[in-house]
Amino acid sequence: MLRVVETEYGKVRGIEAADPRITAFKGIPFAAPPVGENRWRAPQKAESWTGVRDCFRFGPIPMQDQPGVGDDLYCKEWHVDPDIEMSEDCLYLNVWTPARSADEKLPVVIWFFGGALQWGYTAEMEFDGERVARRGVVVVSVGYRLAALGFMTHPDLIRQQPEAPANFGLLDQQEGMRWVQRNIAAFGGDPGNVTIAGQSAGGGSVMSQLACTANKGLFNKAIIQSGIVRFIEGPSLFDPTPLDVAAAKGEELFALMGVKTLEEARKLDAYYIRSKYAEYCGNDFTPAGMQKRFLNVRDDKYSFGDPYEIIASGKGNNVPIMSGNTSDEFIMPAKDPKYEGLCPVEYGVKKLALLREANGIKDPLYYYRFDIDMPGGDNAGNFHSSELWFFFETLAKCWRPFTGKYYDLSRQMCNYWCNFIKTGDPNGKDIDGTQMAKWLPYKKGQAYDMIFKTDGPVTADKSCEDGVLKELVEG
Repeated sequence: MLRVVETEYGKVRGIEAADPRITAFKGIPFAAPPVGENRWRAPQKAESWTGVRDCFRFGPIPMQDQPGVGDDLYCKEWHVDPDIEMSEDCLYLNVWTPARSADEKLPVVIWFFGGALQWGYTAEMEFDGERVARRGVVVVSVGYRLAALGFMTHPDLIRQQPEAPANFGLLDQQEGMRWVQRNIAAFGGDPGNVTIAGQSAGGGSVMSQLACTANKGLFNKAIIQSGIVRFIEGPSLFDPTPLDVAAAKGEELFALMGVKTLEEARKLDAYYIRSKYAEYCGNDFTPAGMQKRFLNVRDDKYSFGDPYEIIASGKGNNVPIMSGNTSDEFIMPAKDPKYEGLCPVEYGVKKLALLREANGIKDPLYYYRFDIDMPGGDNAGNFHSSELWFFFETLAKCWRPFTGKYYDLSRQMCNYWCNFIKTGDPNGKDIDGTQMAKWLPYKKGQAYDMIFKTDGPVTADKSCEDGVLKELVEG
């Protein structure tokens, strides 16, 4: 087994997972700590170390509101540890590998966690990469800066570092992908067969990375879970904020923090910045309220516009895509009754598939919908993020009373996921040798849905579907 691996910065020692055929390396530094003069800068080169670094535990989570202190759905579901270590020093990644030697050239998936670019971390228990690694995939999860420390910009930043004035969290992800290209072969991975994947803001991050032409060659497939959100009424999530608008918000935060210059702001305590940012944002978590927060920015250095439009036009990185949604997420009251009950993710994904096809992009897009009878007695439905337990096949860590049929579904969902990671095609056989339900790409004349139901995957040709969704997608 590969228990000790040499990276570009030094040797790392991993630990056997629950399945000793898998080695987990946790808390590998992939960039310098973004503190002091490195605060609000593009990620810098890490310092090398001598000897062997034990990588047995996750690194600190990025600065954010303390997890695990509320009684909301997500605190019960997986933000369960209020004492988890948190630090501005958060640029660490994790690797799960089944390789026995460095020459196996296994497919690789790079995971970006979600949380609206404000919350989240790689140590969330649903993201355990062991079950995916058991299917012959090297799993990498990348930490990145969030909220004010990851996405603020300011006139001083624009003037002093015009080459990278914003989007520091996305640049962290990009550096993680570059680290994979330089190092993953030593873990038995193939740098020529890399899929980037993420959910919610992690899916929006995948969109941003797809749209960035500087990323050419860093990956060749993408999985976007609940990240293609196109509200029919009102602004869409993850559209870049104009640079001047973002800079004005930065000035407002500086004033609230009692500083006038970037130099002063870089000397502030990170927890103080967190508290003032929370005061600045308030407690409005609606789409309109989220516009108050610091998100991705159109800086014309990393981001050159709306990722959705760039990907649809074929001007970004054209690769096979798997994307979809849960059946109950982001459905809000509509001003126009005909839009009532429409899922903006389903609309966004299907519209993107047809736009790409119309623009001559040959790479397939596979659409799914997660729609199960969620157990637990809390009437949670198919809430945003609920499919994560299933794709990572980590149901046993959840408090919900999942029974055999749910485990069967999770196994098959993870199979589809890993097949796509390996080849760009999700189809294949289940563990017992039976062929799984055929999943075709979504395209004109073949508007194909893969629906994950409690009793198993169900495929449905929706090309003859009537109603406003068909009009919106095909119109």
